[in-house]
Amino acid sequence: MKDSFWKGKRVLITGHTGFKGSWLAVWLRRLGSEVVGYSLAPPTQPSLFVDARVADGIVSLHGDVCDLTVLKAAISEHAPEIVIHMAAQSLVRLSYKDPVETFATNVMGTVNVLEAVRCAPGIRVLLNVTTDKCYENREWLWGYREHDPLGGHDPYSSSKGCAELATTAYRRSFFEVTADPEARGTAVATARAGNVIGGGDWATDRLVPDVMRAVLERRPVLIRNPNSIRPWQHVMEPLNGYLTLIENLWENGSTNSGAWNFGPNDDDAKPVSWVVDRLTQCWGEGASWEHDKRINTHEANYLKLDCTKSKCILQWSPLLDLSTTIEWVVEWFKGYWDNKDIRELTENQVSRFTELMSN
Repeated sequence: MKDSFWKGKRVLITGHTGFKGSWLAVWLRRLGSEVVGYSLAPPTQPSLFVDARVADGIVSLHGDVCDLTVLKAAISEHAPEIVIHMAAQSLVRLSYKDPVETFATNVMGTVNVLEAVRCAPGIRVLLNVTTDKCYENREWLWGYREHDPLGGHDPYSSSKGCAELATTAYRRSFFEVTADPEARGTAVATARAGNVIGGGDWATDRLVPDVMRAVLERRPVLIRNPNSIRPWQHVMEPLNGYLTLIENLWENGSTNSGAWNFGPNDDDAKPVSWVVDRLTQCWGEGASWEHDKRINTHEANYLKLDCTKSKCILQWSPLLDLSTTIEWVVEWFKGYWDNKDIRELTENQVSRFTELMSN
């Protein structure tokens, strides 16, 4: 990733008020990009978007990706060169409670973004951020590759598989980029990241926020599936992958369009219990957890990504091992607990990560 590439680039992010979107907006703001965010109100309270004052220095628009008319108007007015689609209903358990909203947001919301970009001139790159859960999970011990079948047991996973298919259909039908540099069109790709963790995630029914809420309230955290294995990574890792991929797409057009995995090294695909043990040990102060043995909705037991494609073609690789990632997570939440300046705390971690990139 080249910092100089992003200076002055006009970037529109959908879902910029969410956890990952807020971190990305902070990073692009520091890089000197002209950032426009398009999103509903922050989905949680507390909110990283609010506490880190993410709206300062960017254009922050209130809008729903399910409203095509408003979305098209926003893109037309602000004329982005790059669109990063991150707006989503991103919780598995909530998708069981409200499958209609999940499919509406994740499928038709994505179609609306694709359609709005199709109707707008001058957009060089569109990146649709999906999830590792878009794969048809077969409980394999090896990682899923980008060409493996899509699917999903639960409404959330299925909706993201559908979003991938819709993106492929639009890419093949409307966005194939020609070799003519004067008619480059729009390069379109999807990015599938692993289980992302980091400071400022306050979503319900997600591991790190559940742990942090429990330790802040000085009670044991209840863990549903302690033996489930997931590809854990700090939020900055896939964001680095997304930005690196966008640079490549900008330069090479449709050559590298399609799907890309961004996950941790194999050693950092760990059971939930391993992560919770490290989180509570790192926090100290008597933090603990218990197994929630109530009947819960279906979740995959084993999920792992094969990121060979990203490592070989993009020269991307994770920078933080899982132990260090957990230290950064605890550091952020302890800073929150100690009433530190959240913007400064967040930008400090962005700065440290970018220093690692340059070493």
